[in-house]
Amino acid sequence: MNGRKLAIMRLMDSRKKFTARELAERFGVSVRTIQRDLDALQEMGFPLYTEVGVNGGYRVLPNRILPPLQLTQNEALGLFLMIEYLQQVPDFPYGSMREHLAEQYFSSLPQDVQDLIVRMREHVTFVQHPGEHAEMLTTEILHAAVDKREIEFTYHSRKGRKETQAYPIGIYYENGFWYMPARHKEHVLLYRVDRMQQLSVLDSIDESIPSLQAWFKSDDNREGVEVVLQFTEFGTRLAHSDVLFQSIQGHEWRGLVPLEEFPFTARKLLAYGPEVKVVSPEPLQQAVREMLEKSWSQYS
Repeated sequence: MNGRKLAIMRLMDSRKKFTARELAERFGVSVRTIQRDLDALQEMGFPLYTEVGVNGGYRVLPNRILPPLQLTQNEALGLFLMIEYLQQVPDFPYGSMREHLAEQYFSSLPQDVQDLIVRMREHVTFVQHPGEHAEMLTTEILHAAVDKREIEFTYHSRKGRKETQAYPIGIYYENGFWYMPARHKEHVLLYRVDRMQQLSVLDSIDESIPSLQAWFKSDDNREGVEVVLQFTEFGTRLAHSDVLFQSIQGHEWRGLVPLEEFPFTARKLLAYGPEVKVVSPEPLQQAVREMLEKSWSQYS
């Protein structure tokens, strides 16, 4: 396939029609040459169709197959590794295409590159610790978030099972789990997607729902209490790789934490064991003590 045909494939868009004359002028060739190119693309299976009439032209179907990427060997290896990594992520949106994509992409590579990938697989892996997903929901949630539609679902929390309605802001993947921030009544709550079931998209639309990126950048308007933590040297190294405490200075971390986040923060601190001490405030010290006492009571 010559470069002009590839360029035509990339240019064609389901939202816009092009006449043969417009394409000929764009590529500096005759109308007859463009028509031969279009006929050749149709024979290859490119989903091109013609609308006849005064306002007619050429258009492609929305679900067209895009042309193959033109990659160097290193780029091809890197792309294959990215596909391998995505196969380890549970409930990936549109995840049904991952295995098909991997097979199709692998089979399209030259034999020597395929052999190199087979050998490379023996020396690299991606370790994930995903939760168990009873239902594959991320694709539905993502569509609802884009359309700003309300969803209804069953949620399994520590307090039990409940029916919930909320407007999803989006989804993000962290430490083996998908999370969905969503507006529930007047508050934005965070839900674990693997704890959601029986999801249905409702007709209600709220245009005020922000995008996920805008929500990440927004300020937390909840009133916070200053927390002071003292880490050991080893605890400091651990804290530097922790999103919550990576702003640590020296061996001390200071930050504002809303009162309602104290149980979560206390549980997070328990993972550090003796490598961290809560200097203040007293309510957070008490929350950590209570959790430690519960743990200790199992062995007394």
